[in-house]
Amino acid sequence: MKYRLLGSTGLEVSTLSFGASSLGSVFRETDDREGIRTMHAALDAGINLIDVSPYYGATKAETVLGEAISQTSRDRFYLSTKAGRYGIDTFDYSRATIISSLEESLRRLKTDYVDFLFLHDIEFVQPDIIIEEAIPALNSLKEQGKIRFSGICGLPLALFEHMLPKVQVDAIISYCHYSLNDHSLLKLLPLLEKHQVGLINASPLSMGLLSTRGAPDWHPAPEKVKEACMRAAKLAEVKGADIAKLAVQFSTSHPSIPTTLVSTANPDNIIRNAAWIEEPIDEELLNEILQILQPIHNVTWESGIPLYNK
Repeated sequence: MKYRLLGSTGLEVSTLSFGASSLGSVFRETDDREGIRTMHAALDAGINLIDVSPYYGATKAETVLGEAISQTSRDRFYLSTKAGRYGIDTFDYSRATIISSLEESLRRLKTDYVDFLFLHDIEFVQPDIIIEEAIPALNSLKEQGKIRFSGICGLPLALFEHMLPKVQVDAIISYCHYSLNDHSLLKLLPLLEKHQVGLINASPLSMGLLSTRGAPDWHPAPEKVKEACMRAAKLAEVKGADIAKLAVQFSTSHPSIPTTLVSTANPDNIIRNAAWIEEPIDEELLNEILQILQPIHNVTWESGIPLYNK
């Protein structure tokens, strides 16, 4: 496993990190014992950053992860959770809620601190509440030692372009913007460097777009994106390859992107993902896939308020 420095935090994080959303049965019904084994397999493979949220499985992911954490040494990993989003349309970024949300997360996670607390999907609210209520709450929690670092996350890149000059945070989580079909995250790198903000990339499979199973029904991508990604996945299959492998290798390969989150509740899957990034990428296949995806390159979808979707 390779490790890279995360912004100005001083932390060296594994290039592949573990997203615990799957432990909350977000994508399919999962067995809690298997989920616990998956987290331990991730640690054994050298992964040292784990991300979760109370939103995932209506707190189930945190609960299962907490049980897994209690069975190992806390100094083996960095732990990230979130606050502010609690349901499909349930958001609360008030100072009081951020503080109480963390306390509840700590109880579920069976720990007395987290390394990162991110404000979850902040593109759905006006920026004033984030700037005036939520960020001061994060700063207060840092002063108390309950979190080491603060962050924000969301889908639109315009969100970070708007917020980073106005707030001081240690890291961001961006998803679906550095994958085989979308490289637009790269344009954000100068801004992140300027403000010394760490970057966590997520969803190298673009929330299921890059799969022969096809995107889930709820996926918000335009139909042309879904069709192109399916063609790319099928080409890989015809050539005896797995587009998931290519996608994970690609998303973890950029030296300026410290880490990429993948989520699974299957121990074999996380072991396989960790092994993939140690193998050389198939450059010929990569070029063929990128050519298929070129017509929909960097095509995204709206999320949140109009301010971030112009």
